[in-house]
Amino acid sequence: MDRDTNTTGRAAIDALLAGVRDELPLPAPEVRRRLREDLGLSKAQVARAVGVSASTLGGWEAGRDPSGETREQYAYFLEQAQATLASRTTPAAAADDSGAEVGEPAAPSADDDRRDDGDDDQDELAAPEPCVLCGQPARHQVAGFPQHLDPAECTTATVQPAPAPEPAPALVQRGQSRTGGAGQGSRGVKVVAAGRRVKPADAPDPLAGRIASAVAAALGEHGGDVAAATAALVKRAIPDAMALLDQARLGGRYDIVAHPWLPDVLRKQTARGADQVWEARPKWTRPELPAGVHEVTALDINGAYLSALKTHLPLGQLEHSEGGQHDRRRAGVHLITPPDWDHDAVLPNPIGQRDEPGPLWVTEPTLRLLLRISGPKYGLCDPPVIHESWTSGATEGLLEKFRITLKDARDQAIADGDDVTLEYVKAMYSKFVSTMGESNYNRELYRADWMHLIRSQAFANLWWKAHRAYDEGLMVVRAMGTDELHVAGDWQAVFPEGRGVTEAKVKDVYTVGSTDTATPEEA
Repeated sequence: MDRDTNTTGRAAIDALLAGVRDELPLPAPEVRRRLREDLGLSKAQVARAVGVSASTLGGWEAGRDPSGETREQYAYFLEQAQATLASRTTPAAAADDSGAEVGEPAAPSADDDRRDDGDDDQDELAAPEPCVLCGQPARHQVAGFPQHLDPAECTTATVQPAPAPEPAPALVQRGQSRTGGAGQGSRGVKVVAAGRRVKPADAPDPLAGRIASAVAAALGEHGGDVAAATAALVKRAIPDAMALLDQARLGGRYDIVAHPWLPDVLRKQTARGADQVWEARPKWTRPELPAGVHEVTALDINGAYLSALKTHLPLGQLEHSEGGQHDRRRAGVHLITPPDWDHDAVLPNPIGQRDEPGPLWVTEPTLRLLLRISGPKYGLCDPPVIHESWTSGATEGLLEKFRITLKDARDQAIADGDDVTLEYVKAMYSKFVSTMGESNYNRELYRADWMHLIRSQAFANLWWKAHRAYDEGLMVVRAMGTDELHVAGDWQAVFPEGRGVTEAKVKDVYTVGSTDTATPEEA
């Protein structure tokens, strides 16, 4: 390397280092969130001011750190938020009317001489208010009630004796009087919980109205053409599902991190490949049927992914842990050595059909299934060995309002014979599940862990259907995917028939076996 080249390279390095700035320090994640909440600001408001998305801001409050210009903007917001809160709670260091500095006791006034030294709840009113004892204007309040401090000023002695007190009204009546309640004999209003508030029990559901309005608008735009309206609704199912989820989360008890940092086990190994998580998808066929002729019914389990939305989902960024303990308050993915399965002749393996031996990464639903069936109630296998986990605090009700809204809309569409709404709703929940991972079709929610957990919950639900069939005396012949179960026997005594999410419908009926292969006794 000649001298000129060496000099040029060093100059470039010097220029690079000269441009490096020390990153501004940020408070701890829990402090960031508390500052925002203490000011009564939403994530959307702060995110808009800083110039990022609400989900990005949620990630910063969960532990991720911004960089570059956005870090400077966020640091400035946090600094000003602290100053604003301090100005609200810290009095100005100025002299009061008595000439005493803040923090020093003021000289006693004439009014103080008339006060009981033991009373600390006395304050001077900005404007006179009626005394609670005599009704005449009073300049002070005691324990929050306007009252004369000098008995000589209070005219209670001249006031006519008050009538005997009436019996205390019931609590509900007292509540009505506060709000100008209805007159005597009127009927109360039944209410139900609606986030942090309550609403009338018979009030229309705005979430269901959102679905109905979208369908009506699509039909109007396409002149009543059912096929065209359905195609248009299915095409926009993902953004509509996300908007519905946002509305369903209003007033929710939990904040979620929509774009968390994910461990390598949840990242695709190649551009078109998969990550390391095993979903335990069943693809099982009974290896042998008893001799004779068997009528097999292929059942379709309705709304498999819709039902699977009720599962334990991690709320925040996943955290690593080691050891064999399972915390039921958390959820995520786990590296386990699965137990041996000795019942493949009659029931599918809970971890699906896997050829490779040894440890594998499974989801929360799969682990909980294995732990349950290895317990004393079922005793079908040994417990799995847990090596390490990536988990976060979890709840089973995170998507419950979203799920119930879609379920009710689906049920109503079936009852009304409304195929447009039915296909729209089915597309919303199926595409919602399939695009929340590394997908170019859904940029608002990036939770590959959720996608795996919901899909695995659907597979676990199908396994339990197979176990129920077996336990009720049916012969389980096949279990496929999320919703296909083949059985022989009186299945209607076990599963209700219909199109609801708790019901099953017939997909196919076929016969297996031949009288030629039957033994004389069986023939």
